[in-house]
Amino acid sequence: MANGGPDGSAPLRRLYGRSRGKALRAGQERLLAEALPLFSITPEALAAGQAFAPPREVWLEIGFGAGEHLIEQAKANPDVGLVGCEPFLNGVVAALAGFKREQLLNVRLRRGDAQALVEAAPDGFFSRVFILYPDPWPKRRHRKRRVLAVGMIEALARAMRSGGELRFVTDVDDYAGWTLKRFLASPHFRWTANRADDWRRPWPEWRPTRYEAKARKEGRGSVYLTFARL
Repeated sequence: MANGGPDGSAPLRRLYGRSRGKALRAGQERLLAEALPLFSITPEALAAGQAFAPPREVWLEIGFGAGEHLIEQAKANPDVGLVGCEPFLNGVVAALAGFKREQLLNVRLRRGDAQALVEAAPDGFFSRVFILYPDPWPKRRHRKRRVLAVGMIEALARAMRSGGELRFVTDVDDYAGWTLKRFLASPHFRWTANRADDWRRPWPEWRPTRYEAKARKEGRGSVYLTFARL
């Protein structure tokens, strides 16, 4: 797979970071075997329109962790199709447990890199994209691994509908500035903030995740960036 340059000038295709954590228990292995085929979506199936019966909109969450936000969004928006991408197996299992517990019918997931799914999506397919607390890769030589390299921004611009919204959250100031710089340079997106509270405060329907609670406990604030697809 091709890697992006240090400045994020090429598409980011290689998957970095851990894909597994603690060994799964027997019950988790059973859940994975039984539930993953029910909720899994491939890039090919997405491109062919096989993800859902026609929903009002389709939203994408890149890196859903344990699925807390994805589950809450699916519960609150039953007429919206939710697609989540997550490479970390333990997070996928946690999300599957939530999908079954809540008996959700409007959510699909892909275990793996999001870019293949984004590239397979038809033009203007997603009306909302969430990227919440992605790995900041703080070392300068590792910044090419950040999810929102220029190539990914271009891919998202094609796959998002006009007027669509991309929501990005981080508790790392450097990552917020790095991301903002790239979106401001893109001709496809507009930063929607008009005042400081627009990026200091979360969206009205926001539900804090466990990661955010941990960040608050450790004294870290968050930056909430919203970009509109032009």
